[in-house]
Amino acid sequence: MEAQQAQGLLETQPLHETDEETVTDIDFTSMISEEEREELKIELAKLEDEVSTLRQVLAAKEKHLAEIKQKLGINLMNELKQNFSKSWHDMQTTSAYKKTHETLSHAGQKATAAISNVGTAISKKFGDMR
Repeated sequence: MEAQQAQGLLETQPLHETDEETVTDIDFTSMISEEEREELKIELAKLEDEVSTLRQVLAAKEKHLAEIKQKLGINLMNELKQNFSKSWHDMQTTSAYKKTHETLSHAGQKATAAISNVGTAISKKFGDMR
């Protein structure tokens, strides 16, 4: 019986949506002291202020970035071209690409030779028919 109770306590199944709602419905405010509550409120206010400041700094940096790009003549199309070129180059340097390229190149050479042989055979047959 104890094994069953222990097993029930150690269940590893994920929480379901209804379980999550139950957890969020618990009132944690009764579990902390008034002093801890005040400290948390102060920390919350500081974090909200920091987040706000970071958003402002980020917006200013994004604006500055856009101005520099404009001065350099870098527009969205140029960036897309550069990104595409870099991605294409990166892909071409992968071993998978190189192997595939070699395999297809070899297959293409064999196919060309086979078609050439067929063409030669057909020409010979036409020559024999004359």
